[in-house]
Amino acid sequence: MRNLFAFLAGGLFGAGLFISGMTDTSKVQGWLDVFGNWDPTLAFVMGGAMIPMALAWLLRNRRSTPVLGGSFPPAPPQRIDRKLAIGSVMFGFGWGLAGLCPGPSVASLSYGGAGHWVFFAAMIAGMALTPTVRRALDRQVATA
Repeated sequence: MRNLFAFLAGGLFGAGLFISGMTDTSKVQGWLDVFGNWDPTLAFVMGGAMIPMALAWLLRNRRSTPVLGGSFPPAPPQRIDRKLAIGSVMFGFGWGLAGLCPGPSVASLSYGGAGHWVFFAAMIAGMALTPTVRRALDRQVATA
């Protein structure tokens, strides 16, 4: 049953990305170009995502376990540290340069074209290299 709901949720998420224009790199870059040809329509996408998520968090706070079983993941740390700041900046650079983030990049693979596959491969390589780079940076900070 969990796999069925995961499949339905993933399909709904992918459809939402497509319908909202999040898989259209020019639309995303237009949203980020506030001093040029700004396209504010993705603000509605953000609002449309934040409102149901806020409601989901309110419902989650009233439950001790998820509806489909298991347990809720632990809450993330509330402090802003070096790792969060660097990761956020790298995410923002990638999003701004390519016009894609992880979810839409997977959804856009079905379009064909080398650009989406190159971005996806670079994203996977970055995810694979991150733990090694992070350990190296942590060692440098520890010795400094």
